[in-house]
Amino acid sequence: MDYLSKFLKQTRIKIFISFFLGEIFLIVIWYILFKYLKLSDLDIAGALVLFALLFSLFYSFHLTKYLMQPLKTIWQSIMHLAPEAVGVAAPDLNKVKFGHELVTNLVNQVYQLVNVSNSINKEEALKIKDITHNFIAQNLPLPLFVLDPTETIKYANQAAASYMGFSVEDMIGKNIYMLVDMAFPNEDTFDNWLKETKTKSATAIKTWERVKLDVRDNHPKLMFDLAAFYNQDNPDNIETLLVMFDHTKLYSQEDQAVSFMALSVHELRSPLTILRGYIEVFEEELEGKIDDELKSFIEKMHAQADLLMAYVNNILNVTRVDDDQLELKLAEQDWSTVLNAAIESMRLRAKVRGISLNLKVDEDLPKVGVDRLSIQEVINNLVDNAIKYSGKSKEINIDSHLAKDGLIETTVQDFGLGIPTSTMSNLFTKFYRDHRNRSQVGGTGLGLYLSKAIVKAHGGNLWVRSHEGKGSTFGFSVLPYTKLSEEAKNNDENEITRSAHGWIKNHSLYRR
Repeated sequence: MDYLSKFLKQTRIKIFISFFLGEIFLIVIWYILFKYLKLSDLDIAGALVLFALLFSLFYSFHLTKYLMQPLKTIWQSIMHLAPEAVGVAAPDLNKVKFGHELVTNLVNQVYQLVNVSNSINKEEALKIKDITHNFIAQNLPLPLFVLDPTETIKYANQAAASYMGFSVEDMIGKNIYMLVDMAFPNEDTFDNWLKETKTKSATAIKTWERVKLDVRDNHPKLMFDLAAFYNQDNPDNIETLLVMFDHTKLYSQEDQAVSFMALSVHELRSPLTILRGYIEVFEEELEGKIDDELKSFIEKMHAQADLLMAYVNNILNVTRVDDDQLELKLAEQDWSTVLNAAIESMRLRAKVRGISLNLKVDEDLPKVGVDRLSIQEVINNLVDNAIKYSGKSKEINIDSHLAKDGLIETTVQDFGLGIPTSTMSNLFTKFYRDHRNRSQVGGTGLGLYLSKAIVKAHGGNLWVRSHEGKGSTFGFSVLPYTKLSEEAKNNDENEITRSAHGWIKNHSLYRR
């Protein structure tokens, strides 16, 4: 017999006995009232109704409590397990007399169902935490790497495997620096950032542009932008996320454009050099023999030849920068001498435009550590920009002084067109030129890009302040030679060799 049938049988018996005893009780009361008290029929009927009412109230309360005990026990069991119920104790099944087998069986079933539900929830929670079961991570079309605190790859999606040319299984458990051979345009590498972030921040986000990736089997190098998210003390042991945004085609096209331009202008250097030589011969031989108009023509020819040569040099040097082939030889120089020589070479170009160059150099400036040719190219680019964008203004101020941080700072200020705020962030981007001025002002869009790379290789910084319609001020800093002396001591020739835009490899040692 099953527990439910047995429970129903016990209930029927209990109800039958209750009604039977009630009827016997009323008969006994009637007999007592009729036999011994000699009451009238009406009084006996009233007394029986009263006793029936009292008995029904008493027995209904008792019977309800007794019959509902199984339901109460099951309710208590469920409420004890319910997450929203607080302070409900588990029932003592040994105290259940009526329907004991059925109640015990049902309560045990409830406990088993809750245990199964908890197990399923725990498994699902683990799956949610386990990124290998994460739908977004698995189907993200971008290469994704998940690193633990030792920079070991805990997870890589299929897009990362395809991009790298490995299988997912081959990448899991490998150190990111050993597997992913990344090179960065400067010392701001992922590895350096991560080491610094771990000592200073609990969370951090960082992006890099134009990162190179060497892949196996001699495939062409990939180029991408990199985004990293760092989260310290993550309970799931997931500390760093890396996402790659492939721009190989775009960056390759830019590099090819520079290479094509370099190839084209390279052949111009020889005829340009010859042309400038002839112009200088004309200036010397015809000095005092021609009228002012012809003299101005020759000066303009000289200025335009110098401008064209500056374009050629910029393009060729940008190519060397991007190929990491432009080497700078930093040596001890007198900054006033270097600056005056650079400005003198620009005076003729300014004179042709009717612009005067006002140079102010503080006295007793310390000697600087610079590559004279490349730093003069920076000065020429900044002054040339000031000339081109001076508009109707006829004056450019160049000022050099010792800054508060101990660096020698030089500023080039014009009072011309100025730069719109919306374009400021793009000024040092390769090929960038403001579309509102490009038709009126010539240029390649490479001068500032190259200048920033050269200044940074010198250990300085290049910056700009501008107000549209009121002019612009470009400034850059170089280091005193005393700050470079320790580095120079390691070189027998007392020179420091640096790359203007070297691709810096990540740390390649496995850190344990």
